[in-house]
Amino acid sequence: MTDKYAVIGNPIVHSQSPRIHAMFARQTGQDMTYEAMLAPLDDFNATVRSFIQAGGCGANVTVPFKEEARHLATRLSARARVAGASNTLLFDAEGIFGDNTDGVGLLRDVHQNLGHNIAGIRVLLIGAGGAARGVILPLLLERPVQLVIANRSAQKAQMLASQLVSAMADLPAETDSGPPLPAPTSCGLNELAGECFDLVINATSTGLADKPLDIPDSVFAPGCLAYEMMYGRQTPFMAQAHSAKAQVSDGLGMLVEQAAEAFFLWRGVQPDTLPVLKALRGT
Repeated sequence: MTDKYAVIGNPIVHSQSPRIHAMFARQTGQDMTYEAMLAPLDDFNATVRSFIQAGGCGANVTVPFKEEARHLATRLSARARVAGASNTLLFDAEGIFGDNTDGVGLLRDVHQNLGHNIAGIRVLLIGAGGAARGVILPLLLERPVQLVIANRSAQKAQMLASQLVSAMADLPAETDSGPPLPAPTSCGLNELAGECFDLVINATSTGLADKPLDIPDSVFAPGCLAYEMMYGRQTPFMAQAHSAKAQVSDGLGMLVEQAAEAFFLWRGVQPDTLPVLKALRGT
């Protein structure tokens, strides 16, 4: 019997996930279907329950339901607990397992596709919402020398940094056996003057409205990688980074890599992401 998977969100018609997972399934010979499901804004849980009853084996979760997915899960991975959100659900005899694959997707894109290491470098993460929360622990596990969370509201950035420090203290020992993790620091966007970083990540939604970020060009150190989590369009952040001579990337690689991690969780098979990414980019 063909196994059923889905991506659940609102809106959802734009999602590339069905195409990505269809390519993964063909490549690895998996007997599965994958569909996009629109959930009512006030009834995400019922949508998931209905999908499980219809034989669903797992689901990806996108905006605005990642926090609800975390609370719906009966078991959570460490990275989902720290993020306070889940973008991947596995349905099995024990209930619902919630994971967050955003961070590993980002790291694989940065490491494997873009050729940058994070250990020992200075990282600026712009934004303090769900997108930022999902990548902080994986970034810290790479042990950058500095991780700064910057947000238009300095108070929100400070709150997120404090929450992360508390959550990290409760991590199980098997999550990481290396030296102590660096503690994230925080600031407002207006406090970045004179600072520079080797990796600058835009985890805000400003690109959706073509709004520039109020950050100085000096944040982009020579050889810096500027990473826009959005994909499919040129954003003001990307334009500013280009002007500052940074290497610039959108988040399409992150999308494909986080999908591959979810696919592995569900099927136990690691797909080859490079041909999928090339197909999506039309190269």
